[in-house]
Amino acid sequence: MAQTTLEPTELGTSDKAVIEELRNAYAAMRDQLDLVIVGQHEVVDQLLIAIFCRSHALLVGVPGLAKTLLVSTLSQVLDLGFKRIQFTPDLMPADITGTEVLEEDIGTGKRVFKFVKGPVFANMILADEINRTPPKTQAALLEAMQEHHVTIGEETYPLPEPFFVLATQNPIEQEGTYPLPEAQLDRFMFNIKVDYPTAAEEEAIIKRVTGTYKAKIEKQLTGEAVIRLQQVVRRVPVADHVVAYAAQIARASRPKEAEAPDFVREMVAWGAGPRAGIYLVLAAKARAILQGRYHATTGDVRAVALPVLRHRVLTTFNAEAAGITSDDIVTRLVEHFAPSAELEL
Repeated sequence: MAQTTLEPTELGTSDKAVIEELRNAYAAMRDQLDLVIVGQHEVVDQLLIAIFCRSHALLVGVPGLAKTLLVSTLSQVLDLGFKRIQFTPDLMPADITGTEVLEEDIGTGKRVFKFVKGPVFANMILADEINRTPPKTQAALLEAMQEHHVTIGEETYPLPEPFFVLATQNPIEQEGTYPLPEAQLDRFMFNIKVDYPTAAEEEAIIKRVTGTYKAKIEKQLTGEAVIRLQQVVRRVPVADHVVAYAAQIARASRPKEAEAPDFVREMVAWGAGPRAGIYLVLAAKARAILQGRYHATTGDVRAVALPVLRHRVLTTFNAEAAGITSDDIVTRLVEHFAPSAELEL
């Protein structure tokens, strides 16, 4: 009979010490990022949650909102290997994964193939404007994102750990772009919406960029510490009612499920798959430990519902015509299935 590993009821002393270390580092990381990035605190939190869940994130925002700068600065704060790939219409899969080249062995005189690693061999990959390249090249990232390795010919090459892809996308310019396939979108844990800054933040940005200000970034966590925190996230206990709540929201987003509300049946063409419930619980765990708590709640699930579900809920043509977005659907779902006050704890 197969054995089942039960969810831990509480964290061990060593895990709690790691969480305390993270809580102290978290405040320092926010301070370091504030030296370069003005505002965008919610975006930063969601990026960190994705990283500590060993997952990937898609940042969607108009040009000029410092998406690229945010990711590169975050790699410095975490002291991780960083590579930026600028996606263009003529980019080839080998430009991402690497390729085999024919070399002559000086000692034997024989010609042998040698694999030259591509930019995907780094801890943090910035896939800049990922929708600028055709699906064939976009798909070159699929194996790396899911399996954390690259296969060239008959050889498989593991990627350095920790490994995650942070992709950016411009939502307003559609000419000459290639929308990401749903299968690849589903690999991104979060779809993070990057909004315009407030008036005060925009004034601060202008003063900082047009002056002589230059920030000095200090690392706060190493790659080894990030891996250790990723393991702790998996061990964070979560009550059965929290798992049931995450599953309920994910299932209710599917118009053909019995528990789907009427507005979902009317306005949703395709709902979220099982990965949505998995990511809701994982993200809730990571959010809990970022806040220094030792267990996840339904409140954590509600807080991460938008970035987890907005790219997994596809609206109908009638909903689009009425100006109803997937964000509107997810917000109504979360309100419709609001848990009681006792279960929020």
